[in-house]
Amino acid sequence: MATLISVNVGMPKDVPWQGSTVHTGVWKESVTGPRMVRRLNVDGDGQGDLNGHGGEQRAVLVYQLDSYRYWQDQLKRDDFTYGQFGENFTVEGMSDQEVCIGDRYRIGGAVFEVTQPRVTCYRVGLRMAEPRMAALLVSHHRPGFYMRVLTEGQVEAGDEIVKVADGPEKMTVAEMDALLYLPGHSRAQLERGLRIPALSPGWKTSLHDLLESADSPATGNRGLTGAATSPPPAWPGFRPLKVARIEPESSSIFSLVLASPEGDPLPPAQPGQFITLRLQPTPEGPPLIRTYSLSGRPGAPAYRISVKQEPHGAASGHLRHHVKAGDVLDVGAPRGTFVLAEGDNPVLLISAGVGATPVLAMLHALAEAFSRRPVWWLHGARDGAGHPFAREVRALLERLPNAHLHVSYSRPRADDRLGVDYTAAGRLSAERIGGLGLPADADAYLCGPAAFMDDLSQALGGLGIAPARIHTEVFGALSAVRPGVVAGAARAPHLPAHPPGTGTGPTVSFARSGITVPWDPGYGTLLELAEACDVPTRWSCRTGVCHTCETAVLSGRVDYAPEPIDAPAEGNALICCSQPPVDLVLDL
Repeated sequence: MATLISVNVGMPKDVPWQGSTVHTGVWKESVTGPRMVRRLNVDGDGQGDLNGHGGEQRAVLVYQLDSYRYWQDQLKRDDFTYGQFGENFTVEGMSDQEVCIGDRYRIGGAVFEVTQPRVTCYRVGLRMAEPRMAALLVSHHRPGFYMRVLTEGQVEAGDEIVKVADGPEKMTVAEMDALLYLPGHSRAQLERGLRIPALSPGWKTSLHDLLESADSPATGNRGLTGAATSPPPAWPGFRPLKVARIEPESSSIFSLVLASPEGDPLPPAQPGQFITLRLQPTPEGPPLIRTYSLSGRPGAPAYRISVKQEPHGAASGHLRHHVKAGDVLDVGAPRGTFVLAEGDNPVLLISAGVGATPVLAMLHALAEAFSRRPVWWLHGARDGAGHPFAREVRALLERLPNAHLHVSYSRPRADDRLGVDYTAAGRLSAERIGGLGLPADADAYLCGPAAFMDDLSQALGGLGIAPARIHTEVFGALSAVRPGVVAGAARAPHLPAHPPGTGTGPTVSFARSGITVPWDPGYGTLLELAEACDVPTRWSCRTGVCHTCETAVLSGRVDYAPEPIDAPAEGNALICCSQPPVDLVLDL
């Protein structure tokens, strides 16, 4: 007979962690007497990060006394108290190997439904003073689980737990957890999991993404990260390519066409991908590593990149003033997940300035296929002199039967022709696109300054376009994902202020941030090195489980310690648990 042993609650609080402050509700304390359980919470309880915890589908977290005993033995500890694992209900019985997704239980005056396994993030390790805990919960098949509240009511320690309905597929919590996080995502099991109505929407999305790639040769875990959707790079590291020609595109943008020195066609890229250049302006100085979107026709025998010369840009200035036709550059293979998706629905290609480059490659692909999809080209430029690819775009749109064009000039010149060179004066803004009659079932691809993309992404959402259909590409460093960490003053990436040792190991280059640092084992992991440089990072578990930190390896390779639960996609690395044995270039 299963029994509720303890009811545990706790409101979020700030706790110190690795020089930062974390806002978290993982500290729970046992309470006496009855407690009301409502749709979103047990009275007196709260969550610090609602993106990963809490809400209707994760109202109550359950953990078992049997797992308490197991971890006491495994970790050689005897200091556990109820709520130690951040759970609301500590129970006797209800093991993860027996409870199924969709099972329903009556506890006291409330009725609950099991919705998903625990989301394993670093905060359970913070609470346990055991950084490996997120990985251990998964690898030992003891995650615990969430329930939603079907009937609100009071519960109390000592209440009997009565099962009132079985989940329709009888898939246990442990099976569901392994299906997402561990290797071996079989089509039959994924389809079985998706047939469970009670499974939370987030997990359904993950299983659906895994199912779409079940028969694909692609590697990695698409259910956990979009970084696994990029195909393996066509070649490792850098290879020499010759500058075939250089072409002006606007007053500040120019294109370089890169070809194989041997004259053979280059491997095809997907429309929207980028390549990486390693430049050496001076023999004695560090290399400059930059990524540039491909702007030419996918499948062409040579690659075209288009570069905006920034006023103080070291790389763009070097390319503009010192590189000439016939020169040979070190080039990394096409990479990136900002790619045109197949389908029949409308396509919105939205850009500002040099942000036109990746969406121009998409327009080339649509024109090459004589696509009948409705295609909208929306672009913002300062004026006619700063408007790149104007003739090229119009020629491509003429090949599409359902094409639409809107070009905004923020400061048109006297000789810029309204209705010919541009459609409207003013910035391409949320207010502007709101009146264009854009279709709500479109896939939207945006590239430009961060504020531009934020503004227009929000506007597209307001027009009814689903967030999953709004895709953005960032030229610089990606925005950080550090769940629960209280944001401090933003700092530009820099060399470490206090290196842990001599720093005589391999060099690590963060391509998007323009930083190259010698490795020292004192950093522990590549993630910790990036953090020491204030390079924006993305992570959650910090132990090789969640794949939030999965990053493209542009050159080099990594070693793992500890080994990740499930391997990343080929050509990627989990930086939270890896170290560089050789010189390394990361897409960070």
